[in-house]
Amino acid sequence: MVKKKSKADTQRESLAKELRSLIPKLDSEGLAFLIEQSRIHLYNMQVVELNKAAQAASTASSRKTSIAKKTAKKATDNSRSNLRIKGSESGSSYYLFYRNGNLMFSRSEMTHLVKIVNASGTDLEIRERLYNWFARERKDIFGFIPIADKFDDRLKVLVKLIKKSFKLRS
Repeated sequence: MVKKKSKADTQRESLAKELRSLIPKLDSEGLAFLIEQSRIHLYNMQVVELNKAAQAASTASSRKTSIAKKTAKKATDNSRSNLRIKGSESGSSYYLFYRNGNLMFSRSEMTHLVKIVNASGTDLEIRERLYNWFARERKDIFGFIPIADKFDDRLKVLVKLIKKSFKLRS
């Protein structure tokens, strides 16, 4: 099978032939200049290739970072959906399950939490009251569920969970 020469190959051969024909006419200073220019040009070609590779790696890294962020968000969403409350058999305590652990609340503590989340106020006010109660009464929850502040989505999920799980009696 005979390969056809590309236009670039033909042009390169023509330029090389012309350069070979000029070499005998050049003095040593002219040859040294051409060698120096050739080295500079080769270096510049390497830089262009390295830049292309770095840009490709950066693009791939950006894609990986984007995928990692999406995966982390899904994992966070899954961990939030794994948040659940279960009462003990005796009814004297309740367990808040999150990821691979649980935190126990007494019946009176859970009653207090239910009252907080069902009190009147905006969603943000309710979350703030719940956050403040945890900060005063049960700081251990912050080590169990990393709730940063009243704006944290995990706190919002917890409020919804408590409201869904318990109803206030009149």
